[in-house]
Amino acid sequence: MGDLRVWLPAVLLAGLAVSPALGQGLLDPSEALERSQAAIGNEAGDHVLIDSRGEELPLAANRGRPLVDSRNNTSCSSVRPTTTQTRVDRVEEARRVLGAGAFSVLTVGFDARNDTPARLRAFAASQGVGGREWYLATADGETLDRLLDDLGFSYRAAAGGFLHVSQTTILDAEGRVYRQVYGDQFPLQVLLEPLKELAYGTSARFGSVEDIVDRIRFLCTVYNPSTGAYQFEYAYFVGMGIGGVSLVVTGTMVYRLWRNNRRLIAAQGAERRG
Repeated sequence: MGDLRVWLPAVLLAGLAVSPALGQGLLDPSEALERSQAAIGNEAGDHVLIDSRGEELPLAANRGRPLVDSRNNTSCSSVRPTTTQTRVDRVEEARRVLGAGAFSVLTVGFDARNDTPARLRAFAASQGVGGREWYLATADGETLDRLLDDLGFSYRAAAGGFLHVSQTTILDAEGRVYRQVYGDQFPLQVLLEPLKELAYGTSARFGSVEDIVDRIRFLCTVYNPSTGAYQFEYAYFVGMGIGGVSLVVTGTMVYRLWRNNRRLIAAQGAERRG
């Protein structure tokens, strides 16, 4: 598998380059990509959003586990539904692999004037999103500007809507930007691999035998491009088994050599004393 962190940025640049509006200087693809990548490591501030029910939703309320943050504008009736359905499919599969509570999802309406709670509710109903730790929210223009700056998201108003980067941001449990995912129809592994890194990385702590079993199970899953899903890779266990047998054999040989050497030294000592 190639480096997923640099593969889709190339797709992003190719996609933006064909937009005729770019000739008007509305959105430079190289600058947009540079800004997006520069945001990696940023900590998203404790911005207070308004969810689809009209209630306050502090961004910090999602701390403690990874957050998949995407941007949307409900006035777009063509590309956005397609992109949303791709995200629905990828999120469902990622939850199947990692567990339903492994991460949260937040879709932010970045059009402060039109993305009202009522329109977010209608969008959620029509697209089958929301619930099960999937939140939809918006905010006033100033709050959105600060949030989008933290996330490295670029957009410009254009005739009939917006030109913007198709960007999904993965935040870690502390609210820092961990990875950017680009494209309207991205492969599953582009989303799942960084989530696996966050959930089962080297910093993971084991509280029980079940935690250890879960980590082994998820580290031993691989993406099968022919099926578009993750599957258990038994070859890992075959390799570990062969490695384990080799260690046992080597250890046994070393122990026997050590034991025989000690016996030889003891016998030589006894002869000298005799």
